[in-house]
Amino acid sequence: MIKSRAFQQLARVLVFQSFTFVLIVAGCFSAPLMGIAEELILKKGDRVAIVGDSITEQKLYSKFMELYLLACVPQLDLTMYQFGWSGERAPGFAKRMENDFVPWKPTVVTTCFGMNDGSYQPYTDAIGKTYEDGTRRIHTRCKELGARMIVGGPGPVDTESWKSSEPDADKYYNDNLSKLSAIAGRLAVENGFVYAKLHPIMMKVMEDAKAALGAGYCVCGNDGVHPAANGHMVMAYAFLKAMGLDGNIGTITVDMNGSATATEGHRVISAANGKVEVESTRYPFCFYGNEKDSNGTSSILPFLPFNRDLNRYMLVVKNLSAPMAEVKWGNSAKAFTKAELEAGINLADAFLKNPFSEPFSKLDQVVAGKQYRETRAIKGLITNFRGIMDDFPEDKEVAAATETLSRKIWERNAQDAVLARAAVKPVVHTIQITPKQ
Repeated sequence: MIKSRAFQQLARVLVFQSFTFVLIVAGCFSAPLMGIAEELILKKGDRVAIVGDSITEQKLYSKFMELYLLACVPQLDLTMYQFGWSGERAPGFAKRMENDFVPWKPTVVTTCFGMNDGSYQPYTDAIGKTYEDGTRRIHTRCKELGARMIVGGPGPVDTESWKSSEPDADKYYNDNLSKLSAIAGRLAVENGFVYAKLHPIMMKVMEDAKAALGAGYCVCGNDGVHPAANGHMVMAYAFLKAMGLDGNIGTITVDMNGSATATEGHRVISAANGKVEVESTRYPFCFYGNEKDSNGTSSILPFLPFNRDLNRYMLVVKNLSAPMAEVKWGNSAKAFTKAELEAGINLADAFLKNPFSEPFSKLDQVVAGKQYRETRAIKGLITNFRGIMDDFPEDKEVAAATETLSRKIWERNAQDAVLARAAVKPVVHTIQITPKQ
């Protein structure tokens, strides 16, 4: 566990020098992750752009991030847009960002490039230089825009499924990706941005998950590159944590003598005899899938401190007259000791299926549709305006037409953002606490 300030400073140096930083991160989930924002970097009304290659265009980690930022911290009133593009490298995005990205006017930007930049071969200085030059251009332009950045760098390839017929292929490519990750981190520090440390975090989670569930449990996808929902959950965690979010969704405090209180985003409707009815406008993040399903989000939770760090919806019980109590929330019930309840239990962690699961799933569908239209707008329309204007450089009618279409597309996105925020509807739910001997 990393505790001393001197050791933290040493670790920050090591991350930019070699892949050995993975060994440092490997044991640090029990302590605050190094490199995260010391305070919340998000501001009310921010416009958050989620940028990257085909892994971003999968619209999974970007969707999980948007779901969290809409439902778990709705008071921030954020707007999100995902700019994923299959096959893209850092220099490619740098080239198209003026046309495709800048008009959206982002104030916060997350980036995830490097998987393609490594060219799927061992690292060379030429690979590193090309990646650095492209990444530097992105950082410079974002800085000119006044945008705050959370720099992810590349994630890893899966240690089992990537080029499984080629012995040790994952080792040379993860070494390559770790070096590109270090370059991204160094540039982030130079520009005063936050580095999300995607590669070492995913390597640590993958190692632990495979040790428990078997080598065939892929964290970086069956093709070794494109994660399923489980790996994207790790990516979302890395970016959200790097934003400095404190993870406090809310606390319900129940006095068994008859009263109850709730923190911001939650309102006690009634409380009597251990039964509390609450209306919530802030949701805990909700998960799906079984304990071994890589296409679900639940299976990765034993190896990722998402609920502990980002998803604390606490129940505190005072004046319990028995050594234990059954807590019923929604259709599920579990027993807890008096000491556990007095200290506070995390309802989001204890009850993965809960009264928020259905409304969260409905919100998921809204966000998925929104992000699908974003990909179609950028790749199918907006990016092509560059070529149209090249063909008609002096044509005012064509310029006016593309300007009108661009404005309509961004207006549609603004409408989608309003509908997504409106989909976070208040949830009324009941917590029943029954003393047990």
